[in-house]
Amino acid sequence: MKILGIETSCDETAAAVVADGRHILANPLVSQIDIHARYGGVVPEVASRQHILSIIPVIEQALDAAGVTWTELDGIAVTVGPGLAGSLLVGVNVAKAIALARGLPIIGVNHLEGHIYANWLTDDAAPPAFPLLCLIVSGGHSDLVLMTEHGRYAVLGRTRDDAAGEAFDKAARILGLGFPGGPAIERAARTGTPVFKLPRAWLKGTHDFSFSGVKTALLHLVENGQIKDVADAATSFQEAVIEVLVTKTIDAARENRVREVLLAGGVAANSRLRQWLSGTSPVPVRIPPPALCTDNAAMIAACSYYRLQAGQRAGLDLDVVTGLKLA
Repeated sequence: MKILGIETSCDETAAAVVADGRHILANPLVSQIDIHARYGGVVPEVASRQHILSIIPVIEQALDAAGVTWTELDGIAVTVGPGLAGSLLVGVNVAKAIALARGLPIIGVNHLEGHIYANWLTDDAAPPAFPLLCLIVSGGHSDLVLMTEHGRYAVLGRTRDDAAGEAFDKAARILGLGFPGGPAIERAARTGTPVFKLPRAWLKGTHDFSFSGVKTALLHLVENGQIKDVADAATSFQEAVIEVLVTKTIDAARENRVREVLLAGGVAANSRLRQWLSGTSPVPVRIPPPALCTDNAAMIAACSYYRLQAGQRAGLDLDVVTGLKLA
């Protein structure tokens, strides 16, 4: 079964062809990072206009690279939320037009669920074993999700304020390291030491996260002139965020007696997070390669395969839901 996936939730225009939910045949994308970097963050109107320019060429590129014709496709999958309204609308409307013109079934996919299914896109490994725990860490989300089977989730914890990726972006801006903040903080932290004792919000008795306090503490250090080495500040901040992410994930894994832990989302590309979680978890940890942690269309196509297998389809009244929840 070959599925064309489309992802336009934020500032990446992506299309992919995936076979049987596991095998990537093509996964091109067009990045807008250079465009938005001058503004220090994503500008929604600019992002949606760029999607309009890029969406058809990137779909054609995906089909060409996969060596697949329209008649060989079994379905169209598209991100419906969460995300930026204008960006999502570009992908959803193009997907519906293709589905109508080609007589193909269409599947709307939750972007967060797509990130989880990036962990199924490994040809050389067995698929994840249920029940499993998913740590989804991105620019807008820091969620701990218990997954008991395909499509069945229970959210154990969410961020109460800044998500981990958002906190990295803000910290990078405070330290003058540029955008996007996650990679900038990680690069700077390679040569630093965690000399600053930044606070950790443990929120005892819950699996929730909070990263606004550590960001504010970093800001106060800068305003008070206490930071002499930006690399040390970046390292201290990164350690504070990752320690909370890892500790809470391990606690939830033990409490729920899961068989595996899955790491997903853009922040999952952080090498320190990958190393720390893998080295301390009591159960196996599965992490996609960095290229599949950030937004891509292969994860959307992979997720939709299991929906199609279960007989799920969307109608042509499919619409975007900017604040879509996983559970």
